[in-house]
Amino acid sequence: MASRDEAVVVKAAGLAKGKGVFVCDEPSEGILAAEQIMADRIFGDAGDTVIVEDKLLGQEVSILAFVDGRSLFVMETSQDHKPIGEGDTGPNTGGMGAYSPAPIVTDKLMDQIVKEILVPTIDGMNRNDTPYRGILYAGLMLTQGGARTLEYNVRFGDPETQPILMRMKSDLLEVMLAVCDGKLDKVNLQWDPRPAVCVVMSSGGYPGSYEKGKVIEGLDEAAKMKDVVVFHAGTAKQDGKIVTNGGRVLGVTALGDTIAEAQTRAYEAVDMIRFEGAYCRRDIADKALK
Repeated sequence: MASRDEAVVVKAAGLAKGKGVFVCDEPSEGILAAEQIMADRIFGDAGDTVIVEDKLLGQEVSILAFVDGRSLFVMETSQDHKPIGEGDTGPNTGGMGAYSPAPIVTDKLMDQIVKEILVPTIDGMNRNDTPYRGILYAGLMLTQGGARTLEYNVRFGDPETQPILMRMKSDLLEVMLAVCDGKLDKVNLQWDPRPAVCVVMSSGGYPGSYEKGKVIEGLDEAAKMKDVVVFHAGTAKQDGKIVTNGGRVLGVTALGDTIAEAQTRAYEAVDMIRFEGAYCRRDIADKALK
């Protein structure tokens, strides 16, 4: 890295709960990140090896698909917000919120993604005699030269899944059984046309150190709101009460006739929920409104 002039991205090669990526504008920052990962062991064994990549400029989107080994059904699009701070500032997290659909993904772009990225991936696994059945999640960067693949996951994405599944009208169990049986072509996926927005409420200090065991209030009031679902993540029951038990605590998700309405409804629900040190970004889905 010392011999480079360009910005780099340094990643822990292992699993680091979505926090193992450092976007470095200067090579010196990349060297420091590598030292923190490999020498200081901030991610433990996940940092035995690091990956160094060119920094790509653009917006990230998440494309999820059901795959039955032969065919795939792409889910509705979604866009995540990785950095902890508003305006995409500060260190990366596992995700501070998401919305669906992502207007930046046009029909033409989606066709390119399916034909040039997803289908070749499925075909390649079949050629290797390792057919894949399950959820395929492609994390993409939309650059001036088109969509570029940053990562694959073989699972749903958090928090992208919350707004996506809020919009899914089909029976998820039926779809997943079709995935297992190789019969996706027999399923008719149906989606709610209304947008959805998910706002993550996190513990104070996240993605760094944080305290657990803070009593959460207002959950019942928020759950009574129309078209709102509060997804639990870092929570636990203690003495009959719901308390914080992780960095990302709740995913407050709402549907609306427009993205603006879904955003407003989600933040209204967020404002009903209280716990010591609670934090959330106040600009989730702003990108879709510009």
